[in-house]
Amino acid sequence: MLHVSITTAQQAPAGQDKLDGETLFATTCGWCHADGGREAGKGPKLANSQRTDDFIAQRIKHGKEGAMPAFGGTYNDEQIAEIIRYIRGLKDDAG
Repeated sequence: MLHVSITTAQQAPAGQDKLDGETLFATTCGWCHADGGREAGKGPKLANSQRTDDFIAQRIKHGKEGAMPAFGGTYNDEQIAEIIRYIRGLKDDAG
């Protein structure tokens, strides 16, 4: 289970609503994971992923050398959990 630890620097600016997982995904992940994660691009297809939530959270936080940048300094645990919820909701043409 992810633990939420939000520092002042990680909180949304005053008056700005929390971003949803789809928006968070689109602004960073969508550059490499095509069709909103439904198809492989530079990064793999994420729809119907068999990876665990913990694996995905760790990959988002720490990246993969030579393949994916780390976003642990960009997103807090709550935001990463929203991205994972978005990924889990993805449906592709075959599924």
